[in-house]
Amino acid sequence: MERLNTKLYLQNCYIMKENERLRKAALLLNQENQALLSELKHRLAKSAAAGGNNNSNNGAAAVVAAANRASPKPGIDAAPPAQAGGKGKPAPKPK
Repeated sequence: MERLNTKLYLQNCYIMKENERLRKAALLLNQENQALLSELKHRLAKSAAAGGNNNSNNGAAAVVAAANRASPKPGIDAAPPAQAGGKGKPAPKPK
């Protein structure tokens, strides 16, 4: 029993460490995405202000509108993923 408890404790520590690593990676990716989105909006606004082709301006506006609808970052406030039955197994279907 003690051996099983120790094994489960070590697995839990590993999972928490991996979770923290993934959380940091997600944060960095979100920051990069926000910077790229800001740059895209700036470039599109700049091209629209330059008075280029009207069709390209409409396309730029559509890109900005789509970017604004993007979902927020999956950070600390995000709900945890649904618990599955184990590795590689789908989550049980609700009855």
